[in-house]
Amino acid sequence: QVQLVESGGGLVQAGGSLRLSCAASGRTLSIDYMGWFRQGPGKEREFVVVIKRSSGSTSYADSVKGRFTISRDNAKNTVYLQMNSLKPEDTAVYYCAGGRYYSRSEYDYWGQGTQVTVSS
Repeated sequence: QVQLVESGGGLVQAGGSLRLSCAASGRTLSIDYMGWFRQGPGKEREFVVVIKRSSGSTSYADSVKGRFTISRDNAKNTVYLQMNSLKPEDTAVYYCAGGRYYSRSEYDYWGQGTQVTVSS
């Protein structure tokens, strides 16, 4: 089993920045892909970004390209999501996910989520 714990959410004004962290523990060698998803009020969960831990290759949703940056620290089993130029529509619960294979929808492991609120 793998446990994922997110941190770093909060309230920020539009145009501001936040950095989320996701720390993995347990059988971390079983996950090569870690990603971020979000679910806004009244919306379905949507893909944000994924990173391949072994190579660092990334894939972003069009809605966050150029504003969000994912990175990883394999020694700490942690991935980060740097969010800049935040917009009110970025308001959502952000979830970290991990799995063995690339996906923009399904992963084996999920965190509990962290709230990000962007005020206008």
